[in-house]
Amino acid sequence: MYLYFSSRDANIHIFNLYLHVKEIVYGGFLSKVFKCLHVTVDVINVCLDFFIDLEQDGFTKNPFFHGIIAEVPEQHRSKDGHTKVGYALYFYTYSSWKGRAVYMEDLYVMPEFRAKGIGKALMSKVAQLGLAAGCTQLNFAVLNWNKPSLNFYLSQGCFDVTSDMGYHCMRCEGDALEHLAQG
Repeated sequence: MYLYFSSRDANIHIFNLYLHVKEIVYGGFLSKVFKCLHVTVDVINVCLDFFIDLEQDGFTKNPFFHGIIAEVPEQHRSKDGHTKVGYALYFYTYSSWKGRAVYMEDLYVMPEFRAKGIGKALMSKVAQLGLAAGCTQLNFAVLNWNKPSLNFYLSQGCFDVTSDMGYHCMRCEGDALEHLAQG
């Protein structure tokens, strides 16, 4: 699956994550993401098992998630030589009030490629795939300190369900999850 579009600087294409997971996970793209996020080598080593799970969870008969990648042509590669410059990770879910929904877990574009239409194209593709699957909504979370992303999402017609509907994003993990599962 390829989606071609023009940004201000380059022709970009978006393709199915399945085709390039080994290159992305093991080939340096995620190390660039880690570098941008200031993640230490110790954290990267802890995450290696996670990346093995990532490959297994996304590329089985019934994947837990789906993904798309934005890639630029060689002549527009990053300063570090990367052509894969962004990605979106998503999965399907269900709302008891609205029916089918798509949840975008991650939307990332390398800093030097931001404000060129790549994030919008990735998000648009997730929306297209959701609509094609019969989804009535696209859900995602954004950190409250990430004002540029929040403003971008609002400019796309999205709204803040925390302030508008009073929802809070909740999580149970680790020991609490184990305890809850025991009844």
